[in-house]
Amino acid sequence: MITGLVAGSPEHTGQKTRAAALSIASNSALIALKVAAGIVTGSIAILTEAIHSSIDLLASVIAFFSVRKAGEPADESHPYGHEKVENVSAALEGVLILVGAAVIVFESIRRLANPPQIDTLGIGIAVIAFSMVANIGVSTYLFRKAQLTQSPALEGDAEHLRTDALTSAGVLLGLVLVQVTGVKAFDAITALAVAGAIVWAGLRIITQSTRVLVDEALPQEEMEAVHEAIDSYGATEIVGFHKLRARRAGSRRYVDLHVQFRTGTTLERAHEVSHQLQGRIRDALHGADVLIHLEPEDAARPRR
Repeated sequence: MITGLVAGSPEHTGQKTRAAALSIASNSALIALKVAAGIVTGSIAILTEAIHSSIDLLASVIAFFSVRKAGEPADESHPYGHEKVENVSAALEGVLILVGAAVIVFESIRRLANPPQIDTLGIGIAVIAFSMVANIGVSTYLFRKAQLTQSPALEGDAEHLRTDALTSAGVLLGLVLVQVTGVKAFDAITALAVAGAIVWAGLRIITQSTRVLVDEALPQEEMEAVHEAIDSYGATEIVGFHKLRARRAGSRRYVDLHVQFRTGTTLERAHEVSHQLQGRIRDALHGADVLIHLEPEDAARPRR
């Protein structure tokens, strides 16, 4: 069985919202620290980190509102619910990462051509080290909540912060090299390396999000969980199933299949069994939305 909270439940939405709010608070504090340290030291690498954190903040705000919207029940305009808002949010976060990388590349090249004066590096090193530790802690928390709630928006936000932590480590290395060697170009070179890491993370998030938006099938592990749920039922009335399809929207899974019932099974009994089977599949996939079409035994070749 795939573990996790039931998609759409109040606890599920509440945990996602609180996690996104923590990310907003963390990014806001880190931006203030990095901007101050960048101004004091004159380091482009620190300022690029502030730019990255600003984009992270925007992504966190988008994630916050998207998880709240995704938790709203289906309505007349959106009969299938609002879960895909989270996937759109994750795709936007990926685009924001790429925009931030472009800004960093532009500024780094400009600084390589005209190296600035870099002073009081001790302050910058301390701020970046603190930022790295803070982002590791918050991103680990967000990844854990993203796994628990199956939230693509939180996963994208966590990816932002993990990338920020990794790039902070790169910036820290660059500042130490400037401090040790006195070569100011290391600052801009490190920023360019940071941009490369950011591009990779952005492209990965966009790819993952668009796969869901075009209704890619569920991973093999989850499809096997559906098969196991059907096989474990063991009702003598069920002789097979076919046309099994499954997809994901935000945190919710959607499963539909045709189930064949043995000749002589009453419609009332088939209806009762199908509801029991829906419950098993729903429990296996975080409260998935399951639709079962009833068929007689000879409708098509059974599949077990």
